[in-house]
Amino acid sequence: MIAYLKGNVAAIYDQQIVLEVNGIGYNIIMPVSAIGELSGIGEERKIYTHLSVREDAMQLYGFLTKDDLDLFRQLIQVSGIGPKVGISILSVIGADDLRFAIVAADAKTIAKAPGIGAKTAQRLIIDLKDKISFQDAMDAKFALEEDMAASPASGGAQSEAVEALVALGYSQAASLKAVRSVAAEAGEDVEVLLKAALRVING
Repeated sequence: MIAYLKGNVAAIYDQQIVLEVNGIGYNIIMPVSAIGELSGIGEERKIYTHLSVREDAMQLYGFLTKDDLDLFRQLIQVSGIGPKVGISILSVIGADDLRFAIVAADAKTIAKAPGIGAKTAQRLIIDLKDKISFQDAMDAKFALEEDMAASPASGGAQSEAVEALVALGYSQAASLKAVRSVAAEAGEDVEVLLKAALRVING
């Protein structure tokens, strides 16, 4: 119904944003990892959306790329995974890491997401493995590794904060994005960076 919305970010919350389009503010639930990529209030953005309609509510779910929206729609076709669980998976694991986990049949990584047990993770892999391009997943994984190597976060406090988050069970993609999103405010204190990044990841 609504392919995408383009407007200015009017508000940013833990798990959703308000996007103002022609004087109308739209509440859009988004993965925490995607919210962490936003520059801040006033930024103009195109958000690709999925409208969920239930008897008691209508809710927009948003993504920064069409590919991530498509992955979300594939996720919610899997038995036992609704929109809220789908967003939770993408918040904890991240779209690129999830694609790689699916093609690699890494149920352990997928099961880290809240609401996902071992059986659901296995079902997700079985249902989606043939729908995910192995080459695309590998390219995204290598691109992330190259990005981390070239990033300032590859050294110093940011690197330590990313490593700490990964040790806590968060994906590299989600950890890097969270640390980057708070680096300007948190500075080079590892403990401050880590606490701020955890708030971003956990909402």
